[in-house]
Amino acid sequence: MFRLGPWEIGGIVLIILLLFGPGRIVKVAGELGQGMRTFRDNLVDKKDQSPTDEDKEEKK
Repeated sequence: MFRLGPWEIGGIVLIILLLFGPGRIVKVAGELGQGMRTFRDNLVDKKDQSPTDEDKEEKK
């Protein structure tokens, strides 16, 4: 299969920096992190709201 070494990864990062510029990459990374944080927080909220076995027994 295809393996990437440190030189290949560095080359890819350099090309991305040249294409998009450091300001745009920081903005996209921040938005991605915020989206992931929101997604994770929503997953935690859904787990807190899901009925447990005790809740199901109380309803019977």
